[in-house]
Amino acid sequence: MSASAPWRRVAWVVIALLLLAAPFLIEILFGRTWVRITDVALLFIMLALGLNIVVGFAGLLDLGYIAFFAVGAYCYALLASPQLGMHWPFLVLLPLGAMVAAVFGILLGAPTLRLRGDYLAIVTLGFGEIIRVLLNNLNRPVNITNGPQGITLIDPLQIGGFSLAQTHSFAGLTFTALHNYYFVFLACAVLSIIISRRLEDSRIGRAWVAIREDELAAASMGINTRNMKLLAFAMGATFGGVAGGLFASFQGFISPESFHLIDSIMVLCMVVLGGMGNVAGVVLGAVLLTVLPEALRYIGPLQQRWFGEVFIDPSDLRMLLFGLALVLMMLFRPSGIWPARRRKAEENHAAG
Repeated sequence: MSASAPWRRVAWVVIALLLLAAPFLIEILFGRTWVRITDVALLFIMLALGLNIVVGFAGLLDLGYIAFFAVGAYCYALLASPQLGMHWPFLVLLPLGAMVAAVFGILLGAPTLRLRGDYLAIVTLGFGEIIRVLLNNLNRPVNITNGPQGITLIDPLQIGGFSLAQTHSFAGLTFTALHNYYFVFLACAVLSIIISRRLEDSRIGRAWVAIREDELAAASMGINTRNMKLLAFAMGATFGGVAGGLFASFQGFISPESFHLIDSIMVLCMVVLGGMGNVAGVVLGAVLLTVLPEALRYIGPLQQRWFGEVFIDPSDLRMLLFGLALVLMMLFRPSGIWPARRRKAEENHAAG
């Protein structure tokens, strides 16, 4: 056993304790709003990890990834709300949403097996918009999705008589709905990280990387590129389907307006900014791009405090600074904040 092994264990224990205490510390230091933002960040971690399988591992540019998020959300909402008069348990709905999303992933992947780059991006973009428009119009002649009005009164996550939407007390601590969902989302995010790391180190992960680097060479080495691409789309969609179901239960309301193209672009930015192909980098990118736009909302109060008046509208300045940060990042760290070891070695070799 190496000398650093005990310290690593101590570090992991400290990280675990901080993650468990995070919602209470965040609420004390920054307020309850930031606990909600933290919950959303955990959902985006799952989404970014799913897209990383498609884009980062397999090299398939997907601009319609938010469609799988929508499929998972609507699967949960339709079967756990008064919309269809059904109230199935979430232990059935989450796996069902994941499977339905995986099927949609295969349906997207099958016609696009020969496409790469810009052509693949255009097709996937169209797929995402088709799903959103379909959800927006499935309210006639038979009302299924309730159209642009969305679905309300969605059941929260509940096990027996224990509902995550209610406040509970345990060991002298008060757990609100935001705290309850935080721990469920944290568990799902950690599980997503573990699955992503195992996939990365597996034969399947190496096959995806081979396809990303040179599909013709991968095929000549005996890799079934067709099946591997379909598997990448299905696995990535599965992550999105689970995250969508959790999102629907957390919000209690969903509509097609929650699943726009800009959301797909944002998830893609998380993957690229953090470091494509590197699980830790993708997690970092998801956290930063969830927290940064919200933190920049405080620019308005800061202008008022420093100058006595607001010179630039906070929403405009927020997006300007956000876009500038992304541009600078791509100029000075084109491989991302925390790139994969392989990409970093290639970049250093090209520079040298």
